[in-house]
Amino acid sequence: MTYKQATDWLFVQLPMYQNIGAKAYKIDLSNIIHLSNHLGNPHEKFKSIHVGGTNGKGSTSHMLASVLQEAGYKVGLYTSPHLKDFRERIRVNGQMIPESTVVDFVKTHQDFFKAEQLSFFEMTVGMAFHYFAYAEVDIAIIEVGLGGRLDSTNIITPEVSVITNIGLDHTQFLGDTHAKIAGEKAGIIKPNTPCVIGATIPETKPVFEAVAKDNNAALFFAEEDTVSPYSTDLQGSYQQENLKTAIRTLKVLATKGWDISAKAIEKGLNNVVKNTGLLGRWQVLNNSPFTVCDTAHNKEGLTYVLAQLKALPKTDLHIVLGFVSDKDLDTVLPLFPVEAVYYFTKPNNRRALQENVLKAKAAKFGLIGDSYESVQQAFDTAKTKVKDEDIIYIGGSTFVVAEII
Repeated sequence: MTYKQATDWLFVQLPMYQNIGAKAYKIDLSNIIHLSNHLGNPHEKFKSIHVGGTNGKGSTSHMLASVLQEAGYKVGLYTSPHLKDFRERIRVNGQMIPESTVVDFVKTHQDFFKAEQLSFFEMTVGMAFHYFAYAEVDIAIIEVGLGGRLDSTNIITPEVSVITNIGLDHTQFLGDTHAKIAGEKAGIIKPNTPCVIGATIPETKPVFEAVAKDNNAALFFAEEDTVSPYSTDLQGSYQQENLKTAIRTLKVLATKGWDISAKAIEKGLNNVVKNTGLLGRWQVLNNSPFTVCDTAHNKEGLTYVLAQLKALPKTDLHIVLGFVSDKDLDTVLPLFPVEAVYYFTKPNNRRALQENVLKAKAAKFGLIGDSYESVQQAFDTAKTKVKDEDIIYIGGSTFVVAEII
C-alpha cells in the first residue's frame, strides 16, 4: 500500500464530514472508545491540552504548540482540517507524521476499521493518539473537530481545557442558539480540570459557569486580561483575541508545574508559522498587488477578516469567493462590501456550492461579478484585472484557500 492509496482509502472509503456533512456526525463516543481500547488507550500515555471553540481554535492551538516547543518540550499537535496534505493534521515539534507511519497504521488496522464502520475522523484521531504515544511526546495540543461533547477527541483528560469563543456555526448539529452551542462546546470541561474561556457574550458565560461548577473546574476568562505585552507572527487583527487566550492558558499550565519562561513565550509566539507550519490565516501571498487569503468561513470569523480588509488603504478590492453548500448565505453574504469586484467560484469538493448559484444569491445582496468553474480560474482572472495598487482577497471556505496556497 502506498501513501496515496492509504489516504485515498481514508477519504473515500468511509464517511468524512468535510465531504458529506451530517452522515459523518456521530451521536456518542462509543466508536472512539472502542478504537482506543483496540489501540491500547494511547491517549492515556501523554499529557494534553484540549482546545475547542467556534473560531480561533486552530490559531490558538498552534500558538500553544510553538511556545511549548520553545520551552524545550516535545509537543504533539493535532488539528483539522488540513489544507494541502493529510499529514498536516498530525505533527510532532512541527514535523508532519511520516508517510510510512500513515501507511503502516492503515494497513495494520484496516480490517478493524471496516468491521467497526469507523468514520474518517475517528480513524484520524486514533492515528494521532497512537503516534503521539509512540513518539513519547511530553504534551499534545488536541484541537476539537466539531462541537465538543460528542467530538472524537473528547476522551482525553487534559491539563487544561480551552474554549476560544462561541458563534452560530454548524447549527444543524450543535443547536441554533449561542447558549445551545456553548453547552456542546462546554462538554470538554472535565472534572477538577481548569478551563480557559477566550471570549463570551451574555448568552454563553452562564453556560460555562454552570458546567464548570458542576465539574468543580476552575474557570479563567482571558477577555478579562489586560492587553498582551507579547506579539505574534500570525497576521490578522483577530489574532489578538487568540493571543490573550493562549497566554492565559500558558499561565494556567505554569501553575501546574510546566516550566514556561517569558523568553519561551516571546520566541514561541513570534515563530508560530516557522515552528508549526500553520497556513491560511491572513496569509499574504503577494504584495503587489496585495493578495491575501483567509480560511474564515462563518459570520464571526468573516466579520473580523472583512473589517481588516476594509481598514486597508482605499483601492479597488477584488474578491475570489466560494462556499460549501450548507453555508447560511443569508447570514454571511451581507457582511461583504458591495463596492468590490467578485469572482464567484466553487472548491473541488462534493459539498461545494455551485458557482452560478452563489452568483445569483450574491446578486440579491448587491454583490456583483462573474462565475468561474474552478478556484484557480477565478484567481487567474482576477490577477489579469487588477492594478498593482489593488487588493485581491481569496476566501469563503477552507477548501477555496487550500487550492490557492
